[in-house]
Amino acid sequence: MVEIHAVYEGNLRCHIRHGPSGQEISTDAPTDNYGRGEAFSPTDLVGAALGSCLLTVMGIVARRHQIDLTGASVVVRKEMVDRPMRRIAALTAVVTFPRAYSDTQRALLEGAAKGCPVHRSLHQEVEAPIEFRYPS
Repeated sequence: MVEIHAVYEGNLRCHIRHGPSGQEISTDAPTDNYGRGEAFSPTDLVGAALGSCLLTVMGIVARRHQIDLTGASVVVRKEMVDRPMRRIAALTAVVTFPRAYSDTQRALLEGAAKGCPVHRSLHQEVEAPIEFRYPS
């Protein structure tokens, strides 16, 4: 179990501390929802969690199979909807690899990404496609 401590500071901002490490971040409501947009919003953190989880689980598999994943990156595009209620509608992830891999290596990396715990934890109404791009 991991504890995450959050304190509401007012003006739609929160201060968050990761229990085990003590690392701290702040959140701010986005400008389209009454905030200043000066930090990650809570829903931005969901997108950040997805992107970092994809890279992390691929990194675990890459380490296990001696695949150099250094330099891989992901861009997550978050789309919100307001109706019938405000929520995340889509988190589209584009993973870009720095080098070419064999078909076997690609299958391992892509399979790991599709098994990402954050991806599997998203509500079924959230569209969450993952695109993989390799150099030609």
